[in-house]
Amino acid sequence: MSIAELNSRAAVTAAPIIPALAERWSPRAFDPSAVVPETALTAALEAARWSPSASNTQPWRFVVARRGTTEFDTIAATLMGFNQAWAGSASALIVAFAEVKDAEGNDRRWATYDLGQAVAHLSVQAHHDGLHVHQMGGFDGEALRTAFGIEDRFVPTSVSAIGVLGDPDALPDPLRERELAPRTRAALDDIVVVNA
Repeated sequence: MSIAELNSRAAVTAAPIIPALAERWSPRAFDPSAVVPETALTAALEAARWSPSASNTQPWRFVVARRGTTEFDTIAATLMGFNQAWAGSASALIVAFAEVKDAEGNDRRWATYDLGQAVAHLSVQAHHDGLHVHQMGGFDGEALRTAFGIEDRFVPTSVSAIGVLGDPDALPDPLRERELAPRTRAALDDIVVVNA
C-alpha cells in the first residue's frame, strides 16, 4: 500500500461525518526527515486550548518537543514496548498532563475528560493541516514528571507523536501488519446502550 493510499483511508461510517474525522487515523509510520511546520503545530495546540472545559478550568498542560532536541530524546526514552520502535521517527512528541487537583488541593475529577477533549481537538486540527497524530499510553509517567519538573497535581496522561505519514515498510513486524490492516470499529449498536 502506497503512502497516498494510506493517506486516504477514510472510515466507512454508519452516518456521514465531517471529513477530518472520517479520515483521521493513528499511524506508526512517520517520515523521519519531515519537519512539521511551526504554524501547523501552533494551530494544533491552539485547537487544544479552545476545546471545551468544565467551568473553563482548562486543566491541561503540554510539553512539546521537536525531533533533534534533548527534550524529544527524553520523552522517547520513557516510551515502553513497541512505542520505542517507531515514535522516534515522528517530527514532535507531545506529553499531555491533566491537572487533577487545583493549586489549593481541590480535586478536579473532570480533568482527564477535559484533557482528552483537548488532545482530540489537537489531533483533528493536525489532521486538517495534513499531519497525523498517534496517541500513546505506554510510557513512564513518573520519569516524565521528574524530567520536566512537573508538580504532582498534574498527571501525565498521554504522549502523542505528530508528524507526516511515512513508509510502513520501515516498521518492524508485526507493526507493519497492523499499519496496513483494515480500519475497524465496534458497531454503533454495540456502543450505544440506550437510544430512547
